[in-house]
Amino acid sequence: MPFFLRAALKPPSQEVHWEMLLGTGRAGGVHKRHSMKEAKDMKNRLGFLRRRNESPGSNPASKLDKVMKSVKPAPEEAVKWGESLDKLLLHKYGLAAFRAFLCTEFSEENLEFWLACEDYKKIKSQSKMTSKAKKIFAEYIAIQSCKEVNLDSYTREHTKDNLQNINRTCFDLAQKRIFGLMEKDSYPRFLRSELYLDLINQKKPNSTLSS
Repeated sequence: MPFFLRAALKPPSQEVHWEMLLGTGRAGGVHKRHSMKEAKDMKNRLGFLRRRNESPGSNPASKLDKVMKSVKPAPEEAVKWGESLDKLLLHKYGLAAFRAFLCTEFSEENLEFWLACEDYKKIKSQSKMTSKAKKIFAEYIAIQSCKEVNLDSYTREHTKDNLQNINRTCFDLAQKRIFGLMEKDSYPRFLRSELYLDLINQKKPNSTLSS
């Protein structure tokens, strides 16, 4: 294929795509092009939208069924998740169901952070622990990070100070705060959600559920 045809067919870059969506920049030449600094600032401000758009958001139940179909719990088992958030998170299907629900509320970063902390505490190598600690802080705790969780300033600074002497307890306070936030906020709504109610009210196996 001639070079000029390949160039014409080449998909626009991510930056051009966002300019087209916003009606700015190179889209039709209607508006003037943003300066490099403005474009960078715009990209940073809209970064979280790209992540949100990648979330299953609209229909988490269908994704949950595809991933966890073979291990769907009995209603009696799902009812136990209502006893505590701990019991919900300890169950493989319950964890997947809660994650799917959080995606609909655009707050899945809270659970992802909590899980990252759980994995972090299992690391034995100091070098790997150091690398993981920096990654967790940069991704979830640093201000304007891509998956920033909702922490008070004291907890944020306390966690930052902990990175001066990295050990398994570095994120304990932050993890506790986020667990408490999910427990008081998202978890009660999950228990009232259609996704959860469908699980506890499902019909017995060997009736209509043949898959």
